[in-house]
Formats: sequence, structure tokens, C-alpha cells
Amino acid sequence: MRMRRANKAQQLSAKLRPARRNIRLWSQWLLPGLLVKRWLLISAVGVLLASLGFAISINLTPIYYFLQFLEQFLQSVARFVPSYISGPLLLLGGLALIAWGYARTLGSITEVLLPEDDKALVERLLTYRRLGRGPKIVAIGGGTGLSTLLRGLKLYSSNITAIVTMADDGGSSGRLRREIGVLPPGDIRNCLAALADEEKIVTELFQYRFEAGDGLAGHSFGNLFLTAMTNITGDLERAIATSSAVLAIRGQVLPATLTDMTLWARLADGRLVHGESNITAARGKIIEIGCSPPAPKALPRAIQALRDADYIILGPGSLYTSIIPNLLVPEIAQALAERQCPCVYVCNIMTQPGETDGYTVGDHVRALDAVTGDRLFDAVLVQKYPPSAAHLERYGQQGSTVVAIDREELARQNCRLILADVMDESTPTVRHHSQKLAAILMRWYQRVRSL
Repeated sequence: MRMRRANKAQQLSAKLRPARRNIRLWSQWLLPGLLVKRWLLISAVGVLLASLGFAISINLTPIYYFLQFLEQFLQSVARFVPSYISGPLLLLGGLALIAWGYARTLGSITEVLLPEDDKALVERLLTYRRLGRGPKIVAIGGGTGLSTLLRGLKLYSSNITAIVTMADDGGSSGRLRREIGVLPPGDIRNCLAALADEEKIVTELFQYRFEAGDGLAGHSFGNLFLTAMTNITGDLERAIATSSAVLAIRGQVLPATLTDMTLWARLADGRLVHGESNITAARGKIIEIGCSPPAPKALPRAIQALRDADYIILGPGSLYTSIIPNLLVPEIAQALAERQCPCVYVCNIMTQPGETDGYTVGDHVRALDAVTGDRLFDAVLVQKYPPSAAHLERYGQQGSTVVAIDREELARQNCRLILADVMDESTPTVRHHSQKLAAILMRWYQRVRSL
């Protein structure tokens, strides 16, 4: 008996669920900020005025005749149905017709614009308006770390600017750079895919790598797409803008510079290594890093984005090959030094062999300070707990360890520390969790802004 009642209750709940969803959606149309209700009201007033103007223009004195007709009609209705019944009935009938027409109109629009989407139009509008009011966020970096961050940030704002390093010279990007002479598209590709509305399919398409074919093997579709766009539009900046429009991304992706820059590093054993990929492969302790040419010119739109920013985030990403290359562009470093908004550096969770072997959080901060001679951020965000023993063992075999938190050294450096659990261990590699990372960063921004 109890099971039968429970099943009936579940069936009743299932039947009522669509009705509850419709009521919720209808109530959302009444929320402020959609910029829909005011235009519908203006349209209704316009129809009324146009009808009145037409009637007056043909000398029908419509107000007099309308009032006379209305008076006679109401008197006739009152003879048969009392006013306390006829009034509410007419009111409800009018409201029902308005609601029916309203629903059918919006349904027709939704069917055209979102034919295969289960998300209602009002939900899309609410999300669009909310993200449009979000803070102007600038994220600086490169590699997979930056794209991971962007996937989380786009849930809070569509006013995002990703400033991406142009020092990559490995893999498919390096081949295209050497063979065709284009700027490296790999990190740009990752950021575009991360900010795209249809992220899953776009990411799969852009990350697809050809496995056969003379000259195609090893290249990703996204790199070839951006290379073709660059040749069509004339430069990488226009190619990114055109690709962004095609992919309907939230925000914008900008190269730090359009200069063909090459990284170099001086190691503790005296070697001078040129090329981003060669620096990591050299497996030495980096004591100095720079680029050729020595002072690449920044993209003007990147500098303007930094000046207009409400919030700036450095990293996460490889310290010497993803973050610091952006700071080697003098105008970017200067814009960061002159910023009027909060700035956070997101430190890596694990050390990187051949780049940050044995580094603590304080070592990362010291390296960033050394490049520009000034502290360019207000706080450093660090993973609170270490990875699992299995991950530590796997990384230990590769010569990688947890980036240790040296609190005393950070205190001496006068560096504010943000400790939080922002790690994702669901894959064989330890990464930052997009949504956790973005949530902590936005919470800290709201706290700082309210002070």
C-alpha cells in the first residue's frame, strides 16, 4: 500500500514538474533587467496611438463613439450578469488572451532562435544580461593553465580579455612558425575554444590533430584554421577577431604582442639557451630570462584592456614560459604597475621539471618580482591541500613535487597569501579546477571591492 502511494506521489510530481517549470519561467519574465517588458509596453502604446490617430484622421471622433458604445455595452451586460461577476470575468478573459498571445509569440521566436536547445529564451536572456554586467576581467598567461581559468571565469562575466604569450615555439605552433612564418597560434586556439559558447564541440574540433598526410600529421585543426585566417585577414589580430565572431566567444582573446619574439634563458651552469621549448628541455636552473628582440611592442588593445580592467589575474601556467614572457613586453609590465584595480597571481600546484625544480611559492613570487623589479600583484592564490599519494608518486617519477608554501618567506616578501582548495584530480594530471578556481577568485574580488 505504501509503495503504491509513493508511486502515485512520484507520478503526480512528474506531471506537475512541467507546470512548475512553466510558472518559474513566467515569473522570470517579470524580473528587472531583461529589457523586454518595456519594449512590449511601448509597442502596445504605439498600437493604441496609431489606431487613435487613424480614427481621428478620418473624422470619426472615435473617443465619443467609443465611450458611447462602451456605456451601452456595459449597461446591456449589467442587465443579465451582475457587475461583481461580469467585471472579473472580462478582466480574466482579457488577461488570458494577452498571456496566450504573449506565450505564442515568445514560443515562435524561441523555436526559430533555439530549435534544439532545452534552455528557455528567458533563461538565455537572463544569463546574457547577468554576464554583460560582470566585471572587466583581464587574464594573462598561456598554455593550458590560462584556458582552464577562462572556462570558469566565463560563468561570471562576458567582459573577459585573455592576453596570451607569443613565445611558444614547440609542437604544431613551432612548425607553423618556422615553415610559414606566422605567430604561434596554439595558446590562442586554446583560449578561443575555452571562451566559446559551444565549448565542447569547438574544443574537440580545434584540438583535433591529423594523424596522417604529408605535412598535416601532428597539426591541430585549430592551428591550421588560425593560420589560414591570418593569411586571409592580413595579421593575427584580425584573424582572432574574425574567429571570435564565428565562434561566438564570451570576451576577447588578444596576443600580448605581434612581434616575432624568441625567449632566451641563462642557466646556472653558464649555458645560454634560445627558444621556449629548448629552455625546458635543457633541464638547468634558470638565473636570468629575456627575449629577442629585447623590448617587443605591446598590442595597443591589450594595453587598453589593462587600463580599463576591474580585475587582473596572472596565471596559472608555466612560470618562465607562459607568464613571464608577457611581462617581458615593457608596456604590459608598465600597465600592470600603474593599474588601479586588484591583481592576483595564481601559483602552480606542482613544480615543472627543467623550469621550476624545487621552487616554493616564495621562489615563484621572487622570480616574477625580479623580471620587472616591482611587485605587480596584490596576492598569490595557492592550493591549500597536497594531491593524493598516487598523484605524488606519479609526479615524483617525473621529477616533479608539490610547490611548498613557505609562509615565513612570503611574510618577509610582504606578499598576501590566499589559501583555497582549487585542485582537480579527476585526470592523471593535477590541474586547477576551472569552476573552483573562478569561484575563489571572484569571491576574493567581491571581498576586496567591498572594502
